[in-house]
Amino acid sequence: MPEIQIRPAAASDLPALAALDHSYVSDHVWQMDIDQSEEGQIVVSFRESQLPRSVHVTYPRDPNALAKEWKAGRHSPDQVGLLAAVFQTEVVGYISLAQNMAPLTTWITDLVVMRRMRRQGIGSALLLAAREWARQQGSQRLVLEMQPKNYPAICMAYKLGFVLCGYNDRYYANHDIALFFGRSVR
Repeated sequence: MPEIQIRPAAASDLPALAALDHSYVSDHVWQMDIDQSEEGQIVVSFRESQLPRSVHVTYPRDPNALAKEWKAGRHSPDQVGLLAAVFQTEVVGYISLAQNMAPLTTWITDLVVMRRMRRQGIGSALLLAAREWARQQGSQRLVLEMQPKNYPAICMAYKLGFVLCGYNDRYYANHDIALFFGRSVR
């Protein structure tokens, strides 16, 4: 892993954070199946499916809209944290953390690493820094949200001890499902 520094994002970092390539490539997807019995029982299951070819997936949030929210000050210190990963002097990733979306929980809404720096441990380092940030805020749990197409992030979540803890259909503006992975901050 390259030697990176993880620190709170500064106002001067915001244009670089928004300019990062937020899209990703995946060759697997978690497909949701819903079965409803005549007795009223509903069974929801997810299964990993390999795609016939790799797909390029657009990020579910508009990076320019995120930048406007950051600049407008939506990220107050007691509500949201924004941590930046810096390699040498270049901002190469970030993680956005929200408090008060659920009791004693820090919610990870965005995790982005510069395309050429991916698969080098930077995303994992950001998640570990988020865990420490959450602990300092008094949280007991971390929740990480992502699209079911984001197989690389799903694998990273499992590697770091997160487990599937829920989903929300049509969660994102593009009507994609959100998967939620959680873990204790301890």
